This record gives sequence, structure tokens and C-alpha cells, in this order.
Amino acid sequence: MIYIYSFLFAGFVCMLGQIILDNTKLSAGHITSIFVVTGAFLDTFSIYDQIIAHVGAGALVPITSFGHSLIHGALEKASDMGFIGLLMGMFDLTATGITAAIVFSFIFTLLFRPKN
Repeated sequence: MIYIYSFLFAGFVCMLGQIILDNTKLSAGHITSIFVVTGAFLDTFSIYDQIIAHVGAGALVPITSFGHSLIHGALEKASDMGFIGLLMGMFDLTATGITAAIVFSFIFTLLFRPKN
């Protein structure tokens, strides 16, 4: 049953993004930012952790999970190190994803040419 919940949650997030994209003048970058902030807001009040407990890995796939990871790491380090931990903790849980995006972007830039 958790597979179905995971599929439905991730599909709902994608559907919501597509509805916003089709019916507003917001760009994909704006919508991505909205979802990251929404994930961060939900994690601030520990709502996103409850969603992960009920939905499973389907909540870790959409872009909302990136906001969750940023805030989750920041709050975890802030409890240990104070204000400096808030700044350092943001990148603990997201460093792998950010590094992979930079490395793959560099590799694909070398391999492919833009059409313009």
C-alpha cells in the first residue's frame, strides 16, 4: 500500500506543478522555488516528516524534499552549534545532490552543443 501512497503523493506534486504552470504566467523556475519553500515551511513545523512517515520514499522524490533537506539539516546543526550551525547544516544533507548537479552539468556541457 505504501507504493500506492508514494505514487499518489509524487503524482499530486507533479500535477499541482503542471496546473500552476498551465494556468499562471509563472515560469518553471518560479514554481520550483515555490515548491522548495513549501517543503522548507512544512519541515519547519515537522509536517513533512509526518508525510514521509505515511507516504514513504514518494515524499523524498519531488522538489519539495530539497526544501525539507535544507531546513532539516539546518535545524539539526543549530541545536548542536547554535547560529553558525544553522548556516553550516543547510549543506550537510544536500551536498551530494548539489555536487552531482554541478558535475553532471559540467560533463554534459562538454559533450553537447546548444542549438542556438
